[in-house]
Amino acid sequence: MKKIILLGYMGCGKSTIAKTLSKKLQLPFVDLDDYIIEKSKMSIQTIFEELGEIQFRKMEHEALIALLALDQTIIIGLGGGTPCYANNHELLKAEHVESVYLKASIATLFERLFTNKSKRPLIAHMDQEQMKEFIATHLFERSYFYNQAKHIVSVDEKSVEQTVLDIEAVLA
Repeated sequence: MKKIILLGYMGCGKSTIAKTLSKKLQLPFVDLDDYIIEKSKMSIQTIFEELGEIQFRKMEHEALIALLALDQTIIIGLGGGTPCYANNHELLKAEHVESVYLKASIATLFERLFTNKSKRPLIAHMDQEQMKEFIATHLFERSYFYNQAKHIVSVDEKSVEQTVLDIEAVLA
């Protein structure tokens, strides 16, 4: 069964776009972090604090493999770092996977993240300049992995609906 995977940096709109795509295509949407929370009965923050990032990345990899093995067509939203660990980027190339990188510029990401930064522990304490630098550095480090996706859809200056139409076009 086909899996549609949305990936990209935090703030690119993965969850919002996936929910809209899910309704339009009438396919279930599974957020990878939510799946991990459900299976582990722990929040992501608690997993990081009590078990550490390495254990979280192991759980994340196992969860992704489990979702890819499901016998149904689903949409999966990855965490921003998921493609960058445990060779998860290789899973984006599988025959039954349609992976879509939701590509956003540093300016777009900054604009979206700065207003809600308190909800994101990684950036909550940063000022504007620190945040721009952080996003630019992270995006540079992760771009190789993100670009392993089969499709790239830009989200800059686009509505959710337009982005969904663009995704449908590349999947057609």
